[in-house]
Amino acid sequence: MRYKLAIFDLDGTLLDTIDDLKEAVNHAMSLRGFPTFTRDKVMAMVGHGARNLMRKALPLGHKTDDMVDAAYNDFRAYYITHIDVHTKPFSGIHDLLAKLHHEGVMLAVASNKFQEGTEHLIKEFFPEIPFVAVLGGRTNFPLKPDPEIVNEVLRKAGIEKEDAVMIGDSDTDMETAANGGIMGIAVNWGYRDMSSIENLKVANSVEELHQILLS
Repeated sequence: MRYKLAIFDLDGTLLDTIDDLKEAVNHAMSLRGFPTFTRDKVMAMVGHGARNLMRKALPLGHKTDDMVDAAYNDFRAYYITHIDVHTKPFSGIHDLLAKLHHEGVMLAVASNKFQEGTEHLIKEFFPEIPFVAVLGGRTNFPLKPDPEIVNEVLRKAGIEKEDAVMIGDSDTDMETAANGGIMGIAVNWGYRDMSSIENLKVANSVEELHQILLS
């Protein structure tokens, strides 16, 4: 099946953002004298939005809503000014997006990263790609795996569910696709090993993903 719309996750799918996220997490923890984290530890915690990331990072006994909010505010203030220090697209992603656009596939981004950060990174790293929607986490808007972000992209693109696919590197992305009633394709170059999950279509390379999307 040839898809008309490809909805991409951002962190771990289009961009490797972990090192900048790690620095922002550790900044918020250091301000409070709390332990900091390695790249791998942060990688294991991401995927459900920055506020949830702060809740996971804070030590036991310090996970109150007020503490999470304060840590999130410090994280966000640091991250938005250091968002692109180490971040870079995964190898081959630029060419893949350009090819898909040239071949008539509409492109969109659906991320749990806050909206300002999502827009900033897309404009910086993919300014030439005409995404039909770039959606991140917003106030009073549910995060993935809630399907509303899929529904919003479909409305903006004017595409039916059977013509759309969600591409991501985590079980959250695959749950989002399932909840939204669209196909999900997992990529295996991101922050989770998706190869062991049964009955899941997995792309191990950008080239393999391209073939799946156009087959």
